[in-house]
Amino acid sequence: MPKRSLENLPLEWVRAFEAAGRNGSFSAAAQETGLTQSAISQRIGNLEHRLGTQLFLRGARGVVLTVDGEAWLPYVSSALRTLQQSSEELFGVKRNQLSISASASIIELWIGQRLQTLLAADQTHYSFKTMVLSTDSALQEDVLRIRYGTGDWPYHFKAPLFQEVISPVAAPSLLQDDGHWQTLPRIALSGPRAGWQEWVQQTGDPATPVPRLRYDSMSAALAAARAGLGVVLASLPLCADDLASKNLVRLSSHELISAQTYWLLAPEGAITARQWRALTQALVEHTPTQHKA
Repeated sequence: MPKRSLENLPLEWVRAFEAAGRNGSFSAAAQETGLTQSAISQRIGNLEHRLGTQLFLRGARGVVLTVDGEAWLPYVSSALRTLQQSSEELFGVKRNQLSISASASIIELWIGQRLQTLLAADQTHYSFKTMVLSTDSALQEDVLRIRYGTGDWPYHFKAPLFQEVISPVAAPSLLQDDGHWQTLPRIALSGPRAGWQEWVQQTGDPATPVPRLRYDSMSAALAAARAGLGVVLASLPLCADDLASKNLVRLSSHELISAQTYWLLAPEGAITARQWRALTQALVEHTPTQHKA
């Protein structure tokens, strides 16, 4: 058999093979790449001829990778990812403006404390949009989001901002001399976080008094607590500044550790890898924070 030359191997042939191998289908590869199924088949056939080996077994029910095709696929996938990432880093057109949709509490209590670091990273302009909690609209290609949950969303880029830790806090002026904070007025908070019911179940504290105030944002609940209106089950990372300045104090060493937290999310193509690194370096808590009572 004559030696096959691999010089100047057309990239579109390799991309067709990778898409078909990863999807397990010529038609799925065609849909992903915007080509016709016959174009995919032709490019893979040309590639097989050039390589001198069969990459797919064709049958009435579809195609499957051969042993050679299955062995080569991970190398091709890795090479194409590296090519895409490096070209974006070196030559990609950088977006000058990014829109970030988040709750008012996150914008105020988390992002606001880290904006100086973020702005120093590059010359990107940022637009912040207040997101209404509990909405789940369709993905928008040009909008980054910060959402509360476990991270199981179909985004290309995603990173948790911090480990969610919940514990009761109140203004120092509200505290009683006897130290029994459980009898103080309570503030309730709507949303996905654990609340007073979960606290009572885990700690054995009394279920009363029943909260007379309820808020739908952490920032509003913390403002009420700072005003001395009651005890709130707070996200300790979000009230870290209040605790450090003694505007609020922790009332218990017990903590509710949640599997949910805020996640920074971005669709593929909405942000460059360099911008994503700048965002995560500025906004993501990289080391565990000790929340001492």
